[in-house]
Amino acid sequence: MSRIGKSPITIPEGVTVDLKDGVVTVKGKLGELTQEVQDIDVKIEDNVITFERPSEKKDQKAKHGLYRALIMNMIEGVSNGFTKELELVGVGYRASNQGQKLDLAIGYSHNIILDLAPEIKVETISEKGKNPIVKLTSYDKQLVGQVAAKIRSFRKPEPYKGKGIKFVGEQLRRKAGKSA
Repeated sequence: MSRIGKSPITIPEGVTVDLKDGVVTVKGKLGELTQEVQDIDVKIEDNVITFERPSEKKDQKAKHGLYRALIMNMIEGVSNGFTKELELVGVGYRASNQGQKLDLAIGYSHNIILDLAPEIKVETISEKGKNPIVKLTSYDKQLVGQVAAKIRSFRKPEPYKGKGIKFVGEQLRRKAGKSA
């Protein structure tokens, strides 16, 4: 049995979870998220959510832990939220934002302007002598990860000098340059 799937989820205060026609809706102080659940039985009793699979089929085994993890992330998101930080490493790399528009100057002939979804809050931090940081915050873990990956894809870190856009705390695999 799935170790993740069989562990129950306790619902924290201030969060409501509803199950109707195979759709789980989670509401909290930061927002509301929905997830469709197929092939897995979801039970909500006394602020505890449990997941059971009707049979031992391979696809049901895979979905057992998946739906438990997705719903746990939804509960965590609407109560606390998720944050991703990206660091721009390189000479002349800059980031600024005006509302939901993120403006990146990362060494191309033009600036990259990205319109972000209204669910995401963006903040740019530029201190003298340090690399610019783009901070993304939202209650939807999937959306934050997708937007962060999109921003990183504009200029991935290269292995020789480490220039590019990387996650804060990410360990890069560095290569030695030419030997003289």
